[in-house]
Amino acid sequence: MSSLSLAVRDSSTMLRRNLLHARRYPSLTLNLLLTPVMLLLLFVYIFGDTMSGGAGRDAYISYIVPGILLMTIGSTTIGTAVSVSNDMTEGIIARFRTMAIHRPSVLVGHVIGSVLQSVASVVLVGAVGAAIGFRSTDANVLEWLAAFGLIALFALALTWIAVGMGLISPNAEAASNNAMPLILLPLLSSAFVPLHSMPGWFRPIAEYQPFTPAIETLRGLLLGTGIGHNGWLAVGWCVGLTVLGYFWATAKFQADPE
Repeated sequence: MSSLSLAVRDSSTMLRRNLLHARRYPSLTLNLLLTPVMLLLLFVYIFGDTMSGGAGRDAYISYIVPGILLMTIGSTTIGTAVSVSNDMTEGIIARFRTMAIHRPSVLVGHVIGSVLQSVASVVLVGAVGAAIGFRSTDANVLEWLAAFGLIALFALALTWIAVGMGLISPNAEAASNNAMPLILLPLLSSAFVPLHSMPGWFRPIAEYQPFTPAIETLRGLLLGTGIGHNGWLAVGWCVGLTVLGYFWATAKFQADPE
């Protein structure tokens, strides 16, 4: 069997293993989904009239949902960091190292499984958004495909970073804490209010981070607003974080004797 066939076979096995874990223990995924759903309902029904600046609650629903969708990815990948940390501390990785398997397949299984879970979570949260009034009437088929492509690429980038965070964490609790920036960063972006309404000293913090260009790009694709340079910035952030997370995670995994 060629090395490529071995890698594909073992990665598929590890993917099935991670999906089975997610199916048997859905409580972690459901708990992580509660955060974006609760924030969506809170900001729409409690703060919506105030945050909309007089435009109305319906307009604010359209504005906030794209940001909540990307926040959902950050929330879901916290579970990935916890899962990777559990594997590293419970001894299963030591057993895998003694077996004749393609070693990176362990990480690849986590990454692909997490991306699939992230996309499924986005669909569920998107359904909640649609139920409370979100509509994307201006997006055509190509824009919808581009939006799904951006979501998948963003999920891939954050997942590799989460895998690295899980590998450096001594236990599941530390992994969860280390990955918290993945859900806190959207709160410091244009997810809830536009950049021009922020204080001048805070605006660079919101503007020069990965979530804001991705949110603005997704918002433009779904609502027909201008994207400008945000599309290239979003793709650049995604590619850069994916490469950084991949080399960080694989180097840590290969170097860790446990």
